[in-house]
Amino acid sequence: MPGPHTPHPTSHIAEVVFNIPIERSFHYLIPTALQQMVQPGMRVAAPFGPRERVGCIVRLPSSSPVRELKPIRRLIDPVPVVGDERWELAAWLSRYYYCSLGEALSVMVPSQLRLTSRTLEAASQRRVTPRTFVAGSDAQEHVSGPRPNVLSLSPHQVQALSAITEALDARRATTILLHGVTGSGKTELYLQAIDRVLAQGRSAICLVPEIALTPQTIDRFRQRFGDMVAVWHSQLSATQRALAWAQMTNGSCRMVVGARSAVFSPLRNVGVIILDEEHEPTFKQADVPRYHARDVAQARARLVGATVILGSATPAVESYYDAVAGKSRLVRLPERVEGRALPTVDIIDMREEQAHHRRAVPLSIALERLLQQTIERGEQAMLLLNRRGFSRTAQCQTCGTVVRCERCSVPLIYHASRNALVCHYCNFQMSPPELCTQCKKGYLRFRGSGTERVESELHRLFPVASIARMDRDTTRRRESHRELYEAFKERQVGVLVGTQMIAKGLDFPQVTLVGVVSADTALNLPDFRAGERTFDLLTQVAGRAGRGALPGRVLIQTYCPHHYAIQAAKTHDYQRFYDEEIAMRRRLHLPPFSHLIELTLMGTSRQRVEEAATDLAAALTQTIRRRRITLLGPAPHRIPRLRRTYRVCLILTARAVEPLVELLHQTLQSGRRFRGLPVVVDVDPI
Repeated sequence: MPGPHTPHPTSHIAEVVFNIPIERSFHYLIPTALQQMVQPGMRVAAPFGPRERVGCIVRLPSSSPVRELKPIRRLIDPVPVVGDERWELAAWLSRYYYCSLGEALSVMVPSQLRLTSRTLEAASQRRVTPRTFVAGSDAQEHVSGPRPNVLSLSPHQVQALSAITEALDARRATTILLHGVTGSGKTELYLQAIDRVLAQGRSAICLVPEIALTPQTIDRFRQRFGDMVAVWHSQLSATQRALAWAQMTNGSCRMVVGARSAVFSPLRNVGVIILDEEHEPTFKQADVPRYHARDVAQARARLVGATVILGSATPAVESYYDAVAGKSRLVRLPERVEGRALPTVDIIDMREEQAHHRRAVPLSIALERLLQQTIERGEQAMLLLNRRGFSRTAQCQTCGTVVRCERCSVPLIYHASRNALVCHYCNFQMSPPELCTQCKKGYLRFRGSGTERVESELHRLFPVASIARMDRDTTRRRESHRELYEAFKERQVGVLVGTQMIAKGLDFPQVTLVGVVSADTALNLPDFRAGERTFDLLTQVAGRAGRGALPGRVLIQTYCPHHYAIQAAKTHDYQRFYDEEIAMRRRLHLPPFSHLIELTLMGTSRQRVEEAATDLAAALTQTIRRRRITLLGPAPHRIPRLRRTYRVCLILTARAVEPLVELLHQTLQSGRRFRGLPVVVDVDPI
């Protein structure tokens, strides 16, 4: 409890913040044995109520208003794990994404990170011999790695590199949108930009959207930069994670390749932050703080005068709008390297196909025929279906009941490999019942296709072909991404079927055929970004074909062949798609013409959640009078019940985020709660 002001020696008090939704800090006594070691930026274990929590020291104040301070129990880090501009970055995260400083700091330092004296010593002994850089030249020599394979640049690449180099040399916060068609050589420009930054004595961060991309990206970067590259993603072991962190901290690794959390890496003097496939929704964090790596990269760049390069063949509508409006610089790569042609794209109307077959089939006759020809020629093919499992629903043939999860308001997915009906949200599993559990009479019929069914169909059609599947089910084990990548790279696999992870950035020159089994999986979702996501996915997966000397062919199967997103993907025409999309968003005042905050109330009682949501809407309405803020809802969430918890959402919209966050500070109770129920706050949801 707060008491009279009680002075303490400076080194005896630590101000600590915790990973909790409470926007305040707490004071603790530093035990005598730790007083010479404790520094701001270190994590500590300290008593917090009836339990022990891990927090981060933010200051060492000279006094405290608390009469009796509890002592810190132990020090977790031998050295500070937060420093430099990342303090200010955490403060920005806290303000923009409506979270506490402790929550913001926690996302910067993984809870699994365990630095030890042995790790620090191993990192210090592995200092890389300095490399000789000749900025802007092809004559570059590696001392600690192989000689780089620097490619000659096309005229468009030379022009783009000139713009990037100009921004890097200016050393001012700049964002460049590198809009290049698939196969236009964006990665080579990333490598040369990093070359320039390293020659300047600065460091570099390169973010990729999926772990599946990491093996290929790491290979290319290490071929060019040797041991100077650190790797950062969720599937690292504890030892790998600690060693990479220590090497980034001591400067033996001056660049990092990784998933979105690598934007917080402890590299000093960052000169460039690259987001490859910047449009990907995986750059958005699902947990508190719900940040977007693109916005964090730009915030960090502002603090250190770095350049942010956003690379994509299908830029996010918000990113392209900013570039057109002059908020960032637009650099284009309109052609593939070496003058290679973009693949030919054909659309298969599955309404006609179904009328011909008189049944639902995953593969059209045309796609089967082209697959047969591709396999006979010894070339490779990729098939995309952004749905896991064997069948999407199990439905009674008598009463029509669909088997649903007992905990969530979603149908169960049939997985043939496990002979189980599985919920993809809470992982509930059950064996398929013999008869319908509702009417007790009808047998179940499995409808819809997933990647498992497509793989099974391929084995039936092409029994001698080598076929593999890449989705979350087949890549759970560590190094499984690497193994699948190597098998396809070495052509041990002829046909690869998978979800969206096969559509992003993979470069295999022998892939001449790409088939999209269903282009409609995202198109029919209740989301204003459905058209954008469909266009992105189709264009990206189409870009996997014809990246080598052989021409590429793409077949897109759809029940909506005339939708503008599908028609634009057929002609690789981003501008056509953007013009249609931006007109719709301007008309409806959707991003980028506004900012959204989604509020989700959760609870085990449906009535209580609905009543609290109605009260919250009333409280917000009373506060937003005479402000340019719009409230939508309350309405049922996209998934109204998840893990036995009911969910109701509201949407706040305004021209800027700041007034929305200020409104939430005035309305929500401590701990992001309302009427005793937790409220999930998602700023700029996607």
